[in-house]
Amino acid sequence: MNYLESLSKDHPNFTKDIQPSGFSQTLQEAMTSIPNEHSSNSIEQSSELSVIRPEPVFSVLNTPDPPSPWIELASSMKEKVLTRGKQSSSLLHFTLSGLQGLFPVLSWGRNYDLKSFRSDIMAGLTLASLGIPQSIGYANLAKLEPQYGLYTNLVPPLIYAVMGSSKEIAIGPVAVISLLVSSMCQKIVDPSVDPTGYKKIVFTVTFFTGIFQASFGFLRLGFLVDFLSHAAIVGFMGGAAIVIGLQQLKGLLGLTHFTNKTDLVSVIKAVWLGLHQSWHPDNFFLGCSFLIFILVTRFLGRRNLKLFWLPAIAPLLSVILSTVLVFLTRADKHGLKIIKEVKSGLNPSSVKLLQFTGPYVGESAKIGVICAVIALTEAVAVGRSFASVRGYQLDGNKEMVSMGFMNIIGSLSSCYVATGSFSRTAVNFIAGCKSPMSNIIMAITVFLTLEFLTRLLYYTPLAVLASIILSALPGLIDVREACSIWKVDKMDFLACIGAFLGVLFGSVEIGLMVALTISFARIILSSIRPRIETLGRIQGTDIFCSKRQHPVVSLEPGLMIVHIGTSFLCFMNANFTKERILTYVMEDEELQEENNEGKILYMVIDMSNVMNIDSSGIAAVEEMHRKLESFGIQMAIVNPGWQVIHKMKLARLVERIGVPWIFLSVGEAVEACLSYKEDNICA
Repeated sequence: MNYLESLSKDHPNFTKDIQPSGFSQTLQEAMTSIPNEHSSNSIEQSSELSVIRPEPVFSVLNTPDPPSPWIELASSMKEKVLTRGKQSSSLLHFTLSGLQGLFPVLSWGRNYDLKSFRSDIMAGLTLASLGIPQSIGYANLAKLEPQYGLYTNLVPPLIYAVMGSSKEIAIGPVAVISLLVSSMCQKIVDPSVDPTGYKKIVFTVTFFTGIFQASFGFLRLGFLVDFLSHAAIVGFMGGAAIVIGLQQLKGLLGLTHFTNKTDLVSVIKAVWLGLHQSWHPDNFFLGCSFLIFILVTRFLGRRNLKLFWLPAIAPLLSVILSTVLVFLTRADKHGLKIIKEVKSGLNPSSVKLLQFTGPYVGESAKIGVICAVIALTEAVAVGRSFASVRGYQLDGNKEMVSMGFMNIIGSLSSCYVATGSFSRTAVNFIAGCKSPMSNIIMAITVFLTLEFLTRLLYYTPLAVLASIILSALPGLIDVREACSIWKVDKMDFLACIGAFLGVLFGSVEIGLMVALTISFARIILSSIRPRIETLGRIQGTDIFCSKRQHPVVSLEPGLMIVHIGTSFLCFMNANFTKERILTYVMEDEELQEENNEGKILYMVIDMSNVMNIDSSGIAAVEEMHRKLESFGIQMAIVNPGWQVIHKMKLARLVERIGVPWIFLSVGEAVEACLSYKEDNICA
């Protein structure tokens, strides 16, 4: 029983109620009049292929027009700004929903209780014990005075606690961003020659970083962060960790002169020259002793989770013990390098230090873009990983807005770029934080330190600060993940090793450019050459899959099924797709002639993956239809996307192909083609 007979049996009034349209009859007459350049029998064959099939009750063509891109963007922004819940038309409810979306503290603060506050106090104090010594060390890495690290650990966490949506993320200066700031800003102004000018550049870069981050969030441009793939981030972080470690050799060895360059060759050369001049072994022994102490406490904390507080307070204990030791022995008089003066008091205003005119504005904006992307990548990744453990979802665009505002306000209050720290976030999580209140507790502790305790830091050795930074670096080097990337995807590993070597032997900018170039090259290559697969049927089922992936599938005689594996049929891949499909047809025709088998009569093109199409794609499909028609092959299209079928209607391509030859599924298309084939054989 063929396709038409089964339809008539199941639906007696089907063929009577649905008659071919006048356009279909006209199309049938037009198709029978098409000349064929191959043989005199092609006209008869074309006429036979043009039998009008009744249109199904549910058709892929029976869909409303899709919304315009502007309407989709506006509705998407509205959904993200407003909190979910029962919508109201009142202006007050609209305003409150907008404020809750921008300030999540208005949501979680209503249900905050004393039990959560006790947990957050413990987590905040633990966080401060780790964050205070780290922030001083990171300020040194950024080539700023120690108090600027404390400033950055005060204002940005307060802003994030009000605007951020992550419960666990710990805000403050981090090693990679500190390296980015110092390595790129010192190329504009040398901090040793003009420290005030250098600070102006750093604060301006921080302001631009915040502007770009907030813009990414408001304009829904979070996908820009995803251009740095996971593999590229692994390689970049590994290379940056080694570069940061090499930079700490200056403090660990007590060297007076050191290079401003960050590449491996320059740093090794500077260390070699420094060791042959004046260096003090006491710095090295003291730094290594406390580095071993911090690593041992970390090992004990991992072996016994009840001792999680031990590695968290180890950096603070190291600062206290080493400072007391230097003060009692007066080791600074014998060549031991110390911090010396740390200014006390709250953050001074830096509004007048921002530079929006002059020759360095463009360079500052460029550095701001790079810092914005890297800081967001690290913070969003950290926030999402811990949010998944707690069972809630983190909105990346809202995080970008909160990060942007905290850096904008931070740039006005003598802070440099802040973001989420993985090591401190892990400590915050293990310490039992319940909300962003832990950031507020940490900021209050930093405030007390700035007001009352900065004088006690005068004798803190630089070698101990270097050891604290070195102890945080192993977490940035993920050798196991790099090996996994090598096993899974060699092209991804190329981006990983390219970023690693670029940072290590070139600079941070070179490493980023190498990673982006390889990532974009892969995207373009996959877009230009999409997978075009020949499909076959699994015996006894209505399932069709790739012949190359599953060689056991069977091909239907006189019928070729092709799947287009791109989501956007556009100018980059339209011609390749057309040529590849026509090549498949020609190769199959030659093979059929050699085996004395019947030629292809129907070409079914599965476009279920194609979500959009441009004018070049429309032209390619139209030309492919003409070519196949000249070969005496009828083309059928299966399940094109919403935008695709809409544009095909506007271009009148549906009319040229024929309404009966647009199907919802491959199975339906194959059944109809086989039905036509049987009818033609009987005729």
